[in-house]
Amino acid sequence: MPFSAVLPVASDEEQLVQRLVARDEQALRLVYEKYAKTLLAVIQRLVRDEALAQDILQEGLLKVWLSIDRYDGDRGRLFTWMARVCSNQAIDALRSPQNYFHRRTWSLEVGSAQQMPATATFNPEHIGVRELTLCLKPRQREVMDLLYFRGYTQVEAAEHLGIPLATVKTRSRAALQVLAKFARVLQ
Repeated sequence: MPFSAVLPVASDEEQLVQRLVARDEQALRLVYEKYAKTLLAVIQRLVRDEALAQDILQEGLLKVWLSIDRYDGDRGRLFTWMARVCSNQAIDALRSPQNYFHRRTWSLEVGSAQQMPATATFNPEHIGVRELTLCLKPRQREVMDLLYFRGYTQVEAAEHLGIPLATVKTRSRAALQVLAKFARVLQ
């Protein structure tokens, strides 16, 4: 009887797990080549943003690499375990404070409040806001002028200035923080 018939033959998956436990970097590359597209699809079902999904995939694979010793082949297949690790990573990312902030900010863009025209009865010059904007950086002043004095929406201001919407939001937020600081000093 040949020697190989006596020893149990390890499956490809078992060999891959053994190589990962032994910290073989080539095994990690093989995992990426073999499973990355499918794991990315699992993540994208939870996260609709492509860039965020790519980041989560990288973090998930790092977590797989660091915690491969917790994998139990008797409880399930390697792919199922990795999919669970990656989907848990995606859920953690969705629950993070940073993601909550971005979702809340994003909803302002599509909300009905931005579709309403600016009211003509409000005149900021009467309370000295225009003079306060002189202390802002020119880029911030330009955004504040469009948003608060000309009645542009954030989307319209981004199109008018030819800059990304996120930049308009960042500049307006920074400008509001500076104006709030000056208003507190003046009181």
